[in-house]
Amino acid sequence: YDQLRPYVFEQNKALAENPANKSMLEGWAKEDARYAISLATETQLGMTINARNLELMLRRLSALPLAEAHLCSEKLYSATKDIAPSLIRYTQATDYDRLTRRNLRKVCAPYLAGKENPSSEAVRLVWATLEADTQAAAALLFASSGMSYDSCLQEAGRMKPADAKALFKTVFKNIQSYDAVLRELENIDMLFELTMSASCFAQLKRHRMATIISQDYNTTLGVTIPPAVRAIGQQKEFMAMIKKTNSVFEIIRHKSSAAAPYVLTNAHRRRVLMKLNARELYHLARLRADQHAQWDIRDLSEKMLKQARKIMPLTLIMACGKDGFAARHKKIFPGA
Repeated sequence: YDQLRPYVFEQNKALAENPANKSMLEGWAKEDARYAISLATETQLGMTINARNLELMLRRLSALPLAEAHLCSEKLYSATKDIAPSLIRYTQATDYDRLTRRNLRKVCAPYLAGKENPSSEAVRLVWATLEADTQAAAALLFASSGMSYDSCLQEAGRMKPADAKALFKTVFKNIQSYDAVLRELENIDMLFELTMSASCFAQLKRHRMATIISQDYNTTLGVTIPPAVRAIGQQKEFMAMIKKTNSVFEIIRHKSSAAAPYVLTNAHRRRVLMKLNARELYHLARLRADQHAQWDIRDLSEKMLKQARKIMPLTLIMACGKDGFAARHKKIFPGA
């Protein structure tokens, strides 16, 4: 951090001239320095939760094979049990929560033994709703008519390209950068396979209007090195630290596979399967494809958007970061 801080300020002189930006610029340096920190590093957390979700959380924590998780479950229960005792009742681990994942690993192991584990592309669109633009157009027709969905789908399929574009331009003509897009776009789904750092995953998993399935952290997937670390000439030292970390990880893994990830860093990667709809991709892009977003998740979001837009250009015609909204709107609606 001590080396990254002056570099960040030097690279952002215009921002640094305003004292109000000091905290933001220091935050950028800390974000990059964090890639070298162990996943075992503690933090503070503020949480708002309802009784139903708290009960589920307590049960899931108690089912994990980690002493830390059990202790967290016990402390949370102790702090809340007298608030709503009739609602927070089923807090002990069930066989379903405790054994299902473990048993699945055993059953899946023979199918995976000896298979190669090549590094994945950072972003790969695995699947998307077929004829997505047509399906989205059909949903828009359905919401604005009294016709059956089959009839709307037929009409959408018969639309000339110019007419389909005019329909979507009507949807987005008056939209502002803070507006959520119409709910009809939730009918369009996408499935992405992503490979990302722990730092990036910590941000992505906040987008809960999606299905996120993650693998364990995997040293064979390499690490993500912040560009600023390369720029200040610390790549060699960074990778030396990663090499030592991976060696310790292997030693611990052979004795306790559950404890081993604690020694990995925020630069280490995991594979993630993420399914989301077009409406949520708009939301993701607004926040994460924006110039103010952290660089790692911004790069990931831009790649997701680029691949998705190739197969549904009309549905995603106004999808972009908030900072690029005005320019994109002007391009789509010249003279508006």
